[in-house]
Amino acid sequence: MSARVAVVLFPGSNCELDVARSIEHLGGTAEIVFHGETDLRGADAVVIPGGFAHGDYLRTGAIARFSPVMEAVAAHARAGGPVVGICNGFQILTEAGLLPGALQKNAGLRFLCDVVEVRVVSTRSALTCSAERGAVLRIPINHFEGNYTCDAATLERLQAQDRVVMRYVDNPNGSLDDIAGICNEAGNVVGLMPHPERASEAILGSVDGVVLLRSLLDAATKGVRLPG
Repeated sequence: MSARVAVVLFPGSNCELDVARSIEHLGGTAEIVFHGETDLRGADAVVIPGGFAHGDYLRTGAIARFSPVMEAVAAHARAGGPVVGICNGFQILTEAGLLPGALQKNAGLRFLCDVVEVRVVSTRSALTCSAERGAVLRIPINHFEGNYTCDAATLERLQAQDRVVMRYVDNPNGSLDDIAGICNEAGNVVGLMPHPERASEAILGSVDGVVLLRSLLDAATKGVRLPG
């Protein structure tokens, strides 16, 4: 039975179809769920895709956190269901309090659109449970506010609890501790700035994102693999 993935669509999202295509290319079932809806229609996993939710007015993701669908996303997360936020989706998850910290403007105040290398540093998350610790992946980034920041105590917890899931090999945006992605304590909620859906088919130039999306599908059907 294939995993059913809800891909949340906000006004201004622009990567929802890319995510849906990638999920279905890997054998999952993707369904677009509008931000005004109040349930996830029995989805096994949730992806909040990239884009510019609500035009990124006020603070990036700050308006999207109040959309009706976010109550269902939070309930899904509390029940242990996989939730992944990509780029703008990562920003929304921090604004909604499902992940700690915040994303600020890139160092140098430059919009970045490039392919970067990231290293998998934890396999205890819904996005990396089928990956190999230490693997280096080439995945595109496309953001202006991808510079992850948090206070010292939060960073210490993230490091101590193995919750930094990916780090940049060559930090492009000034992100604290080279962080490209983090997870919650349970490992089922993950945010990352790089776009794995843009590295999911050979025609796109890289298939390094496949292991991450396949991890999500595996987590949706088998659960997140945590260390014993």
